[in-house]
Amino acid sequence: MTISADHTAHPDQASQAPAEDALSEAAKKFGITAEDYMLPARHQIEMVDPDGRLKPQGEQGTEPGHEYPLPGDEELLAAYEQLVVGRRVNDQNSALVRQGRMAVYPSSHGQEACQVAAALCLSKGDWMFPTYRDAVAVMTRGVDPVQVMTIFRGDWHGGFDPLQHKVGIQCTPLTTQLLHAVGVAHAAKLRGEDTVVLAMCGDGATSEGDFHEALNFAAVFHLPVIFFVQNNKYAISVPLAHQSVAPSLAHKAVGYGMAGERVDGNDVVALLAVLDRAVALCRGGSGPLLVEANTYRMQAHTNADDDTRYRQNSEVAEWRAKDPVNRMWTYLTDRGLLDDDGEARIREKAEAVATQLRDGLSEDVPVDPQELFRHVFEKTTPQLKEQSALLADELARDAAASQNPNAQEAGK
Repeated sequence: MTISADHTAHPDQASQAPAEDALSEAAKKFGITAEDYMLPARHQIEMVDPDGRLKPQGEQGTEPGHEYPLPGDEELLAAYEQLVVGRRVNDQNSALVRQGRMAVYPSSHGQEACQVAAALCLSKGDWMFPTYRDAVAVMTRGVDPVQVMTIFRGDWHGGFDPLQHKVGIQCTPLTTQLLHAVGVAHAAKLRGEDTVVLAMCGDGATSEGDFHEALNFAAVFHLPVIFFVQNNKYAISVPLAHQSVAPSLAHKAVGYGMAGERVDGNDVVALLAVLDRAVALCRGGSGPLLVEANTYRMQAHTNADDDTRYRQNSEVAEWRAKDPVNRMWTYLTDRGLLDDDGEARIREKAEAVATQLRDGLSEDVPVDPQELFRHVFEKTTPQLKEQSALLADELARDAAASQNPNAQEAGK
């Protein structure tokens, strides 16, 4: 099916694209040109440095049209709690893979700030479309941890109801979720719904054709989508320098006629500030935005990857010093917002989630072979009914034979 733009406008109005009007209006709100609105700030937005100290406002990377107030204390405390839980989940899941209780797990250890901010910036009615590495974001959105991990132990389904949580199933095919996000945003706009869609991807996804198609469609139809790129510097083993020579991935936004911004992806304070404003702009009708978060994948791509073959330990150590959890802990304790009791409560919650995962993923899952046929089509086809009957007959004969092995032997 092809969806085309409405070309029935008056001839005097047809020469000026609605998206162009919207860009000009958005830029006027900040007193800057449309070009300055679309281009990211000259320096990435960073509010809290790697040592956990609040940077002077003049050193945060802000400039006219790219100004961000500090998030509120309650939002920051909630974010820190989710950071700690997310880190514990990442480490617990890596252990579960080694124990054979999960088939695979793409860890986001080191990227938890991006995960948490992506979920917390959205309202209940908004949608999130995650990648396979965004399990912590899905959990932060409110999905049961065991349900989130169902897909990683090799089950046939995603583990949770996307419509209930407004979260798409985690996609293993690269970048397909961006097209799904754009489709939902387009449907919401046609229905007149007050919905913002956040579509997550990595730096490798920006090299895919689906990335271009999604951003171009969103810009042309002026859709309320935030494309959130977690630039962790590697597309599996391919470094960013071999993927793109653009000044930054955020600079790609201007080519589509949308606003771009880049932010320190290990600074949850800056992430919340940038994404909160992005959501507000989208909801206010300013159109799609592209946000690039500079972060780092501290662990291997998955448990099947040997990251020592393509990066140096010294590089990993450099990024370990920028750890988002430690950075936020220092910032909150220095401000007197987090004490020992608060820290103990958060750590206890994180351990409870880890226990829930261990217990839930240790349970045997009942296997029903007939599920193979139930969810292929809305209405079961004659061919599927025939296959289902054949399988049922074979299973029944196997069961009978196992109960009476002598009869099976006599029949030979």
